[in-house]
Amino acid sequence: MAELSTLWIIRHGESTANVAATRAETTGAELIELSHRDADVPLSPTGEEQARATGRWLAGLPEDRRPDVAVVSPYLRAVSTAELALHDTGVPVSRDERLRDRELGILDGLTAHGVRQRFPDEAERRARLGKFYYRPPGGEAWTDVALRLRALLGDLRRDHAGQRVLLFGHDALVYLLRYLVEGLTEPELMELTRQHVIANCSITDWSADADGRLVLGGFNEIGHLRRQGAEPTREDEVHAEPV
Repeated sequence: MAELSTLWIIRHGESTANVAATRAETTGAELIELSHRDADVPLSPTGEEQARATGRWLAGLPEDRRPDVAVVSPYLRAVSTAELALHDTGVPVSRDERLRDRELGILDGLTAHGVRQRFPDEAERRARLGKFYYRPPGGEAWTDVALRLRALLGDLRRDHAGQRVLLFGHDALVYLLRYLVEGLTEPELMELTRQHVIANCSITDWSADADGRLVLGGFNEIGHLRRQGAEPTREDEVHAEPV
């Protein structure tokens, strides 16, 4: 199958849930104060500025390096990031539910402390199975997300061979794209998650080499935010899980 010319993934800007999750974990709360379902969580004011800064970076790219097409998670925080970043660019945008964040099932809205207090059996099962394979009741394992991303990549390679494709999504997707594109092992992927927190509006990219294989260019890059005067933030999603 033909390869893409360039693939980017940009994590959404800081959301109100990111802020609430950080506050809940810091104070030792069991529940994260959320006023929206996960799909409807909006950007914070900082997140909106991060998205606009990303748009200024995109506008500054040479024409032959700009994205040909963008594909976006249907979750509001990703859609809003894409709309602000791609404003007036003319880049065709489509939404794909395969780019949604990982679903947490019965653990949704709980901190790691809350899971241990309310679902100790699940905390033990998660510790035994490990982060990659653990599937919370009603939710998804990382492997489930990898399967839908693998299908999406196949479609992108078929429909946009030789083109530059920009994705807007969530932090777990950034890690899992590295796993899929670069052929990482489970231990290598888990080491990435221990060493890095995916920053809001960070950019990760791959470009085709002389043999037509996608090679990592930058990972979790936020230099464009600093250059555009936006505040970088490195806040976890509402994962209810320890690293």
